Amino acid sequence: MSDNLPPPPPEQPQPSPWAPPATPPGKQQRTGLIVSLAVGGGLVVAGALVALVYSLLDSVSDSIALPPARSDAPYSDPYGEEPYDEQPVEEEPEPVVSGPAAERDVTITKCARDSLIGWQHADLTIVNGSRSPAGYVVFVEFLDAKGAVLTDGIATTDDLAPGASVKVKAQGVGEVPTGTTCRVKQVTRDPM
Repeated sequence: MSDNLPPPPPEQPQPSPWAPPATPPGKQQRTGLIVSLAVGGGLVVAGALVALVYSLLDSVSDSIALPPARSDAPYSDPYGEEPYDEQPVEEEPEPVVSGPAAERDVTITKCARDSLIGWQHADLTIVNGSRSPAGYVVFVEFLDAKGAVLTDGIATTDDLAPGASVKVKAQGVGEVPTGTTCRVKQVTRDPM
């Protein structure tokens, strides 16, 4: 009998138990493609954002009017015209009522502190006590137990008809302690 057995296969190196598993050959190419696309997409998005911000800033700078540059040249009349002799007719300004008469038109209906954020507000009712439509600006102070002003608020309304009423809110800014009270500081009534 003859020994026609094939020779034993050569020994294959054994992978280390601490080495990461080998990746299939096609897997590395896909990972590189994904990374390249992500980086390229990020650059495109960043470029678009830069262009958007630039165009917004450019449009805002166009809308801002700068004062004319000051000239050191002496003033001269560019047209040499004679001044206009007729005096302009001045319109009488409408009276603005501020003080006790306007303050009688405002009533505080509720003075409360928001339990969630601790900011005070005053609910107001404004009744136009004048004979013409008017707009109101109401300034409210929020006071601690000793009467010291903690913060203030403002409420406004436009074109309130004579005898008509409206409910508005004067919102304080900032946290105040429990027991804070409200007081109308000033009321301005502006006839329309």
